[in-house]
Amino acid sequence: MEAARDDRPVLRSVERDGALVRLTLSRPKANVLDAPMVSALRGELAWLQDEARDKLKLIVFEGAGKHFSFGASVEEHLPGKVGQMLNDFHAMFRELEALAVPTAAVVRGQCLGGGLELALFCGRVFAEPSARFGVPEIKLGVFPPMGALLLPWRVCGSRATELVLGGESLTASEAFELGLVESCDDNAEAALAGYFETQLAPRSSVGLRYAWRAARLPMADRLERDLPRLERLYLDELMRHEDPVEGLNAFLERREPVWRGV
Repeated sequence: MEAARDDRPVLRSVERDGALVRLTLSRPKANVLDAPMVSALRGELAWLQDEARDKLKLIVFEGAGKHFSFGASVEEHLPGKVGQMLNDFHAMFRELEALAVPTAAVVRGQCLGGGLELALFCGRVFAEPSARFGVPEIKLGVFPPMGALLLPWRVCGSRATELVLGGESLTASEAFELGLVESCDDNAEAALAGYFETQLAPRSSVGLRYAWRAARLPMADRLERDLPRLERLYLDELMRHEDPVEGLNAFLERREPVWRGV
């Protein structure tokens, strides 16, 4: 097994003779997807593209410690930072899709906001009973652009809308019943191993890449067509108002927001 230095935001392990690469978010307990974490993830995706793609059959994302990720950095959502944050965060998804390699997420503990967006972008989500899933951005007066794009990909439109508007957190069993995740098992790692051995290991890595591209063509189209529209809605319209800034600052100052409707 090859392992990256353990002082990095993201740890890499190469397994199954190069057929499986595991990327671990390594800033517990929160594993926040801040600028250094996103930059490290994008660096790993570039490495995979250049050095490991030919034999690769599965990329696995997980979080170090008890939680997958609490989400993106709230501080980086503030004016002056949010444009760069969204640009880099969304570029990561485009680069991951361009790899055309099957993906999975192993989720324990909190999987919120940007963390949930990363998990939902994967082909399969393997959850343990401790997992909790949600997009709580509405509580800060904002919305999750990638969540708005991804949730209808996995659940019906009306339920996706409820999740974005309500900011509710789902248990692993609730997420499984809803179809938000593919597996809820006491041992998510064993479930992942079973999936890999039966469905991916016997296949050609080339065949898998093209089958993935074919099956994900609607997602690739949405990234190209709809994600820029969601970015403009967020940056050019929502962030012109005072309430989103109030909600973000209230969270950082550990107080209740005072909504003014402006």
